[in-house]
Amino acid sequence: MNMSQTLEYLTKVIQERRPHQVITANPIMIMAALQDPAYMRMMKQAELIVPDGAGVVWAAGYVGNPVQERVAGYDLLHELMKTGQHRGWRVYLVGASSEVIEAAADRLNQLYPELKLVGFRDGFFGEKEDSDVIRAIRETEPDILLVGRSAATQEPWIAQHKEELGVPVVMGIGGSFDVLSGKLKRAPSLFQKLRLEWFYRLLQEPWRYKRMLVLPKFAMKVIREKENVQKP
Repeated sequence: MNMSQTLEYLTKVIQERRPHQVITANPIMIMAALQDPAYMRMMKQAELIVPDGAGVVWAAGYVGNPVQERVAGYDLLHELMKTGQHRGWRVYLVGASSEVIEAAADRLNQLYPELKLVGFRDGFFGEKEDSDVIRAIRETEPDILLVGRSAATQEPWIAQHKEELGVPVVMGIGGSFDVLSGKLKRAPSLFQKLRLEWFYRLLQEPWRYKRMLVLPKFAMKVIREKENVQKP
């Protein structure tokens, strides 16, 4: 689905109150799934996966199964907020540090003054605190829950607690809270057009270079997979 179709689909999901996990897929997540069967099962069980990373869009086209367009998680977040403020949707935020999540909440309130932002909290909690966090979220009855935690705890946590949370749209948004808060800048349009957002992120956070080493491995695997399929 393209962006408008995705938004229309999630609007129906909220109307029907069906818990949905939305994964904004990138090459790093796909490679993690190929190496970890549990992560692969989790991704396959998600109700909706959108092509967030430019590498995913390239790979889909390269193997002959192109997507309609890239549906970036950060853009989808804003489309949901834009629609939500006119439909009375309730939104809860979980993730990042206390300072970042508070700044991100303030920014959303500035951008979408009619939005019903019903709560937020940082993402630094463990299994012992899960029940308290889930209870706090449920009490506010959100329509959308945005989760921005580490790669190891974001999607698996959503998948594990999706039904218990009972929120129609639960979406992992990675580092979007950092961008919303102003801690990081989003890549300029030129970097986006050249599919170099990952490089711009690396310039801002050089310590991420180890994660970025997965990207060439992903590209080579896509190329090899296509070659293997084409062999008689």
